[in-house]
Amino acid sequence: MRASPPIHVPLRCFGAWRVAVLALTLSGLTVMGAWLLQREQPPLVLVGVGIACGAPLLAWFGISLAKVSAVDLRWDGQGWSLRSRLTENADPVAGEVSVAIDLGAWMLLRFRPLNASRWRRPTWLPVQRRGIEPQWHALRCAVHAPRPQPVVDAPASR
Repeated sequence: MRASPPIHVPLRCFGAWRVAVLALTLSGLTVMGAWLLQREQPPLVLVGVGIACGAPLLAWFGISLAKVSAVDLRWDGQGWSLRSRLTENADPVAGEVSVAIDLGAWMLLRFRPLNASRWRRPTWLPVQRRGIEPQWHALRCAVHAPRPQPVVDAPASR
């Protein structure tokens, strides 16, 4: 079995993800409004309270999903690492990458840190081909390739 060659991919372009989140948020607001108005004679108070409570909640949810920070994703031939671009001297975090959705020109990857804890949860990475065209094929090969088996030291002979 051959492992994928090392690759470094800077992830900074999230336009497709943001458009999809915006579309889902607007769809949710539309459905909520249609549901509130579908009654024969909706009480105006119910509609007002529903929109006043639901709209900010859906908007907050959409904004929280659309916020994705720039990161550097690396495969060194043995394992994955992720480094935030928010701070200059951020240390890379070792972890595992799995593919949640693969649509050809867009993927949703799940990065799980090796030392996962309550404060260090999985990171979802929306990755699109646009912006990383030269590395796209190598990235797809690396995320879909089988992982190399860990090297086990032979027991010492007596």
